[in-house]
Amino acid sequence: MLRGATLRVTAPRVAVLSVVHNHPHSDTDSILGLVREILSAVSHQAVYDVLRALTAAGLLRRIQPMGSVARYETRVGDNHHHVVCRSCGVIADVDCAVGNAPCLTASDDNGFLLDEAEVIYWGLCPDCSAPQTVRTHPSAQPDSLTPERKRRA
Repeated sequence: MLRGATLRVTAPRVAVLSVVHNHPHSDTDSILGLVREILSAVSHQAVYDVLRALTAAGLLRRIQPMGSVARYETRVGDNHHHVVCRSCGVIADVDCAVGNAPCLTASDDNGFLLDEAEVIYWGLCPDCSAPQTVRTHPSAQPDSLTPERKRRA
């Protein structure tokens, strides 16, 4: 993938791509922690630089839902959308809203040549929308992130 994007193949780039592929919608700090499990001596700045380079090359997509830090994913080029839980912050992919990219027809494109539409659906995930009586463990409360929610977030 890196060579195809005319980028040099380096250990930090391979590690970041692998981490983001295995943990979509991860934020920079999470990516840094996971990359350091692979490459113990990687700096925060190196990960930022790699994320920037991979995003610019089209190998990663950067998303930033309102009120959230930037997150990264390897699912690029299909103009998919996202659904975000208002309670726990988990993010999931949603395929194109209607038709081909950019998925929506603007009422007035103001002369722009449109190639992408960004749609974010907001609501409660199945865990957070379950009735209170179902939540028996303290970690199941909406304001706490269980390991599964952290992985999905």
